[in-house]
Amino acid sequence: MNPNFYTVLVIFLMAFAFTLIFERILLPILKKHRAAQPILEIGPRWHLSKAGTPTLGGLGFVAGIGLTLLIFGLYLVLNHKQGNIKSIALVFVYGVLCGAIGFIDDYQKLVKRENKGLTATQKYVLQLIVSALFLVLAKVWLGTGTAVIIPFSNRVLELGIFYYPLSLLYLTGLVNACNLTDGVDGLLSTTVGVLSIFFIAWGVLGGGEVQTAIGSALLGGCCGFLCFNAHPAKVFMGDTGSLFLGAVVSAIGVVSANPIIVLLACGVFALEAISVILQVVWFKVSKGKRLLRMAPLHHHFEKCGWSEWRVVAVFAFVSLACATVSLLGV
Repeated sequence: MNPNFYTVLVIFLMAFAFTLIFERILLPILKKHRAAQPILEIGPRWHLSKAGTPTLGGLGFVAGIGLTLLIFGLYLVLNHKQGNIKSIALVFVYGVLCGAIGFIDDYQKLVKRENKGLTATQKYVLQLIVSALFLVLAKVWLGTGTAVIIPFSNRVLELGIFYYPLSLLYLTGLVNACNLTDGVDGLLSTTVGVLSIFFIAWGVLGGGEVQTAIGSALLGGCCGFLCFNAHPAKVFMGDTGSLFLGAVVSAIGVVSANPIIVLLACGVFALEAISVILQVVWFKVSKGKRLLRMAPLHHHFEKCGWSEWRVVAVFAFVSLACATVSLLGV
């Protein structure tokens, strides 16, 4: 068997086990401090029954994934294979910084006891700052260039000075798209789990240790969190978790010089973000009419009578389809 199989298995099992342990420790603490998720009143009325469910559960899998990657990094150092440590560390640090923005947002919601934390402008400005710092470190520390790989071909596209604004748009756009997807029990953790399988396959087939290691850790973390977040959820990840996941996913595209293929694989997240944009534009153009029953897209299907299980299953299938097509292009 390919030795990479054992690497994937060990990293997955560690992240899964650590996440289970941290969530078990975290859940009673969140309940004790009444860290309950405020439910948006304009959302689906049946979501009001979720009031009182603890949030900030994302801290559990962030810690589980982080500890796993730390152990893997030590293993690489001890075996004199530290070539990809910087890339793995930088991707994770970017995820933690974006997760910290989400934590500030979650904390303010808990303090105010309403579904309003940071303003959209405050959150986006902070994301821009963190993303710009990530791009600078990627350039200085990893030596990333301004060319990106074109999927389904052996060619690269040199973007020159346009690389940086486009990369900022790519990073912040994907981070927020993941955040929008986190609106149904188990939806984001399931779709990111499917995406993680794509990263693992990409890394194993193409020899990319960064994709293999981070994909395996993400899969373990998402599976461990799903034990608590599948419907009916015992805990929500909050913006802490969703911004972390979006940041890690998008950062892999930058360090691999392959952001286009990552965007294609993230088709579900793109659809969620586009549904919100179209809803807002149509509402303004039509002077008050709605294109969808509710945005993001998963809420539209809920309003159409779909159960949360059905929404998750269908979105996971679409995510798998996007990942499969994308795998042909790497």
